[in-house]
Amino acid sequence: MSDILLGAQNVSKRFPGVLANNDVSVHLEKGRILALLGENGAGKSTLVNILFGMYRPDEGHVVIKGEKVDLRGPDDAISRGIGMVHQHFQLVPPMRVVENIVLGAEPIRRGLVDIAEARRRVVELSQGYGLEIDPDAVVEDLPVGMQQRVEILKALYRNADVLIMDEPTGVLTPQEADHLLGVLRELTQTGLGVVFITHKLREVLAVADDIVVLRNGEVVGQTTPDETTESGLAEMMVGRSVVLRVEKSIAEPGDVVLKVDKLSVEDDRGQVALNQVSFEVREGEILGVAGVEGNGQRELVEAVTGLRDLSSGAMKIGADEFTIRSVRQISEKGVAHIPEDREKHGVIGVYSLDENSVLNRYHRKPFSIRGLLRRDVIKRHAEGVVEEFDVRTPSTSVPVSSLSGGNKQKLIVGREFSDDIKLLIAAQPTRGIDIGAIEFIHRRILEQRDKGAAVLLVSAELDEILGLSDRIAVLYDGQIMDVVDAQEANREKIGLLMAGITD
Repeated sequence: MSDILLGAQNVSKRFPGVLANNDVSVHLEKGRILALLGENGAGKSTLVNILFGMYRPDEGHVVIKGEKVDLRGPDDAISRGIGMVHQHFQLVPPMRVVENIVLGAEPIRRGLVDIAEARRRVVELSQGYGLEIDPDAVVEDLPVGMQQRVEILKALYRNADVLIMDEPTGVLTPQEADHLLGVLRELTQTGLGVVFITHKLREVLAVADDIVVLRNGEVVGQTTPDETTESGLAEMMVGRSVVLRVEKSIAEPGDVVLKVDKLSVEDDRGQVALNQVSFEVREGEILGVAGVEGNGQRELVEAVTGLRDLSSGAMKIGADEFTIRSVRQISEKGVAHIPEDREKHGVIGVYSLDENSVLNRYHRKPFSIRGLLRRDVIKRHAEGVVEEFDVRTPSTSVPVSSLSGGNKQKLIVGREFSDDIKLLIAAQPTRGIDIGAIEFIHRRILEQRDKGAAVLLVSAELDEILGLSDRIAVLYDGQIMDVVDAQEANREKIGLLMAGITD
């Protein structure tokens, strides 16, 4: 055990109604990268929160540098050389880089913060680890990749021997993600150990020394990149073989279904989120919208589906002008919507599956007549959706809140796809669901395209965009940088556009 920088030994953790970790043992050795792989809900986050002292295990032990320890909080972990870079950065945006890095551990001289010494240490640290950055830059002015660098330097400044990285590439362009993986590999050359939590199989195989796969709170496999493949890891995660990339035919686009002309929209803070955006989506094609999250994708979807007012511009569905319209009016035009936030805009948790299966058309025949709901017809419809879309539930009478995230998503897809669709707007359609359900939903989206629907696909997963789209529009800072034919697109080309680079 003396070679172990950080580990869990027979750790179990329970929450009300959930066994989040069950007898989990993992270990990280000096100078190595341990990838923790698993679906949402597999127990990864609970495990790393235990390793960082945010939770205490109900059974088992945390091991740091060969010694069993009882961490009473993150401060205990930090003092023992464990650093964590969270998925959502813990930075103070209006402060400078140097101030963020030393915050809470400032060098003091004559009772005052010695900012010159702090700056000297930060420059020395950043140059020593090849993470150079302007110490005087204001954090909110930095691109996301540089903000993540600040988070890493924060941990190294506190003498971290171990970095825990929680989904570190989720907000990065492909180029930034590849650079980060290279940085992590260089850091291990100094003896640092890295715990890398992700669901992206390509990155695991690119950077990990050791791979541990979690499923339902238990370790179901341990391997190395040399001993496995993406398909092998996917099978370990799901428990069966999975098609990672669905086959699709060549698109045969028809008439324009959705035309957006010089659309401008404000975000929740009143700032410009979309600036003069124009594009078209045609029958029988999928237009994918790629971009790092926060560049206007959410506002675009909400504007097109009637959930957000336009500042200026126009929108047509078919030949009809729909610039001023309600959600129901848009839905009545044959528009289906898989929302980004399924809990907020997709389902009503306290309602049954029966009721949720007709949320978009309960007021129409055959589900209601003269304002009265026909419960028997609604139930038969819900049972058909559940069967066709493989929604796992004991009954259609139970509240939707009792379903897992993946089953809620399949219910939403089934509801939206059970009507005649002219236009499908799919926003993050596979976020937070297992690989098997991803394969299923991808097939269904392609079926809608092949039936002649126009599809607007918005996703933060570049592999999803590349795998499904016929054309790809890249959104950066509220503007479309370019629209690329999918057959000419690759990760590098789209990644540069996602960073605002057109050359």
